[in-house]
Amino acid sequence: MAVRYSVDGNDRQASREAAFTVTQVNEYIKMLLDGNTVLRDVWVKGEISNFTNHYRTGHLYFSLKDEGGLIRAVMFRYAAQKLDFVPEDGMKVLLHGKVSSYVRDGQYQLYAEDLVPDGAGSLAVAFEQLKKRLEAEGLFDISRKKPIPKFPRTVGVITSPDGAAVRDIIKVSRRRYPQARILIFPAPVQGERAATYLTGGVKYFNAMKDDPTRGVDVIIIGRGGGSMEDLWSFNDEKLARAIADCDIPVISAVGHEVDFTICDFVADLRAATPSAAAEIAVPDSEELRKRLLYIKNSMLSSVNGKIELEKRQVKSLASSRALEAPTAVYGEWKITVDRLDRAMGAAVRRELDIRRRLLESMAARLHSLSPLGVLTRGYAIAEREDGRVLDSVSCVRQDDKITLRLSDGRLEASVLSVLPDKQERGKI
Repeated sequence: MAVRYSVDGNDRQASREAAFTVTQVNEYIKMLLDGNTVLRDVWVKGEISNFTNHYRTGHLYFSLKDEGGLIRAVMFRYAAQKLDFVPEDGMKVLLHGKVSSYVRDGQYQLYAEDLVPDGAGSLAVAFEQLKKRLEAEGLFDISRKKPIPKFPRTVGVITSPDGAAVRDIIKVSRRRYPQARILIFPAPVQGERAATYLTGGVKYFNAMKDDPTRGVDVIIIGRGGGSMEDLWSFNDEKLARAIADCDIPVISAVGHEVDFTICDFVADLRAATPSAAAEIAVPDSEELRKRLLYIKNSMLSSVNGKIELEKRQVKSLASSRALEAPTAVYGEWKITVDRLDRAMGAAVRRELDIRRRLLESMAARLHSLSPLGVLTRGYAIAEREDGRVLDSVSCVRQDDKITLRLSDGRLEASVLSVLPDKQERGKI
């Protein structure tokens, strides 16, 4: 698009009338960019700067730069929600998206569909971010860990079918416990689609857990060693959540002993290597044979010892006097029982005699203290009409009715007069 200027007044006037607006120019540039087959599906690597997380909309705004230049970028909310990490300034990333223009500002920029950490430093930051987030959600808690079965019938293995890891797992499993069946779910262990396949393997075995032919008792997921970039598929958030939600125990065996991934933390058990995972997953049949032989010998020894003890006891009883001369033993015990019976009878009679004399003595004492005993000696008890015993002449008045209780009956009487003793008259 060009505007031709001429010294001729008519040409200049025609050019002015044919001029484009700013918006038209910006739209034309956008059309050129959007129609370019390279720019509409491009990978760009660089370092993040000027990062802004627009929390209200969820959009991410930042720039990508390298030693020679800078380009602005935006990642809309629908794409940003899929990220496993939070971008930050200084992080090196690989951006997948397109180059287009924003018509209003006339500025071209990157529209990001995906971001992937690039380089060990950025990968380490993304790893720590995801680890902290999943740990805060409780995905690493010991309480979530499921026990590994001691005698699995079938072992599921999720790994590359061409790698050394699968050969090591098969070799160790067959050597230790050939009774176990091994089912392999083939999956790439690095690259763009690896995490998707690994996650699919976990979900597949979990869905088949009740199937008699395809169900497994324990899952091994892993691969051999490599760089952090090589092992990055095992740090995928979707894979971690699939393992956490799996009803089947999962053993993670990623890399070497010094390598750690998110998969290791969320799995029910971590093995240092794939070979170590196979040793954990299945028992050693030779050790089981030795153990069963030891138990067998221990049981035989225990049974034989018990039989010998019973034999000695039977022999001892057979030679006892009770079995050799039972009549004599019976006679001796009968004499002893008769003697004890007589002694017990005498002791009972003595005790009863003592108790009888004691009872008679206590009855005599009780009778001597009884008011009825006093009455038999010529005394009487005077009572008022209300039944109260008279203990003083002051308790009655002339003409009061009283009762005199004697040893053999009662007398109803009337008070003719009240005559206090001399020492009491002055008080009346």
